Amino acid sequence: MTKTEQGVRGRDGLRTPRPPHDGRGDGHRAHARARRPLAPVLGRFALFALPGLVAYVLFVLIPIGMTAYYSLTNRNPFNPPTRFVGLRNYGELFGDPEFLRALVNTVVITVIVSVLANGGGLLIAMLLDRRGKFYLALRSVFFTPVVLSSVVISVIWQALLTDDGLLNVLLRRLGVENPPGWLSDPSLALYSIAWIITWQMLGFCVVVYLAGLQGVPRELQEAAAIDGAGPLSRFRNVTWPMLAPALTINTVMLLITGFKAYDQVQVLTNGGPGTGTTATMAFQVVQTAFTGNRIGYSSAMAAVMLVLVAGVSVVVLRLLQRREVSQ
Repeated sequence: MTKTEQGVRGRDGLRTPRPPHDGRGDGHRAHARARRPLAPVLGRFALFALPGLVAYVLFVLIPIGMTAYYSLTNRNPFNPPTRFVGLRNYGELFGDPEFLRALVNTVVITVIVSVLANGGGLLIAMLLDRRGKFYLALRSVFFTPVVLSSVVISVIWQALLTDDGLLNVLLRRLGVENPPGWLSDPSLALYSIAWIITWQMLGFCVVVYLAGLQGVPRELQEAAAIDGAGPLSRFRNVTWPMLAPALTINTVMLLITGFKAYDQVQVLTNGGPGTGTTATMAFQVVQTAFTGNRIGYSSAMAAVMLVLVAGVSVVVLRLLQRREVSQ
């Protein structure tokens, strides 16, 4: 007698026959679950995703679409009507010396910020990669500028770097008769702004590199030390390859920060000293739109800036991700 014919003994002692096994089993039940209606699942997904999706459409996609449309017009709110001009704004843009100078200034700031903040952040993170309350306090100190407003940071540094600021007062007391004009000298002002942005982003890089350093297995360090590798060799062959994801995050964030620099320029130099010596693309967009009232032309600037930032970020991200895989 088979098991299905034997049945199962119930509470009353009688045997009840088991239902015959049809051979479909778990596969049939999984298929039945797969045929459940998708409407409730999609409804729950929409309930959670709708607020963020609406905000993204209203504050990202629609402004980008309006910018792309206005860049093809001669829109000026004080000189109607608005007419379609095609690519004329873009043709004028790449022959505009003020915009080209702002583009060069932006690239210089971005390169300086990316290199200095990455290098300084890694060095400080390695010094703070220790246990103890003192090192925890130092981590908080280095991260504080990241959470402050760029305007607040700029006002603080303005008090330090003006011709009669604290730094020049100290230099004069040390015997320097003519201290540098950190914000008034056209040859120094751009680098001063780049340093301020670097200082503000330094804490972000420190935190990311600290997270990467704490993820490096101690066993690998100990094994390399046992094999006779010195500190530099252990860093080059063990630590640095493990920090590839941290390098990717920091570099992309610093690139975006450098390309969209505006607050520091507006507060510290207003694009000067002189004409456009510290103007960035973001600063030029705002000035053209709200001072020159050339909405169409400034929209073309913003569109070029968007494409440039997105393109550079994607290329750098892909290259650094390949390095992560190779490491």
